[in-house]
Amino acid sequence: MAWREWIRTVEIEPSLYAADLANLGEQVDIMLRAGARIFHFDVGDGHFVEPITMGPIVLKAIAPLVHDRGGALDCHLMVDNPIRHFPQIARAGGDSATFHFEAVADVPATIAAAREHGLEVGVAFNPQTPPEDVASVAGDADIVLCMSIHPGYSGQQFMPSSLHRIRRLRAALPDGMPIQVDGGIVEGNIRDAFEAGASLFVGGNAIFGNEDPTRSYRQLVQALA
Repeated sequence: MAWREWIRTVEIEPSLYAADLANLGEQVDIMLRAGARIFHFDVGDGHFVEPITMGPIVLKAIAPLVHDRGGALDCHLMVDNPIRHFPQIARAGGDSATFHFEAVADVPATIAAAREHGLEVGVAFNPQTPPEDVASVAGDADIVLCMSIHPGYSGQQFMPSSLHRIRRLRAALPDGMPIQVDGGIVEGNIRDAFEAGASLFVGGNAIFGNEDPTRSYRQLVQALA
């Protein structure tokens, strides 16, 4: 499958980094029953970002739970040298790998390397990076991820300047290329991000930071309705 087959106009992706990791399989099941179909899986290496987060072993454990129900795993690689990680992500069951513009010297070559392992591909960029610089080299990717926080830690607040960056990115990219937004997405700003040009929204604490993740997920859906 490919991104164009996963996306139903818009998608809200539960970020498993913010889930209850002691009950991760149950949390995945809850989100699938709530209607989620794409899960955001953050990988941090302790170098590109300070935290060391989940890795291929955890990905391999949950991949069958997601794939058996028709879902997909969107892996966000907050790592140096992402090419080194592509084989492990693919073997563990990742469906798409998004690497950071700031972490590589050659974006098109890195996109091509991911495709060699059967992965869909995204290019992410940090708040200080001009959107036009990313758009100029990300034409062969499937999605572009506009970070609305500094990557690494869950729970940060959405940067209001991100809306302008999404608009600039939308203007610079081909019409059909989806824009993903990650960081601080909540019920009060998701509609603004959509109207700015995004169609993929990563929800971490906004979903899993509440007692009823199903209700929180559906509130985000309703905010886009």
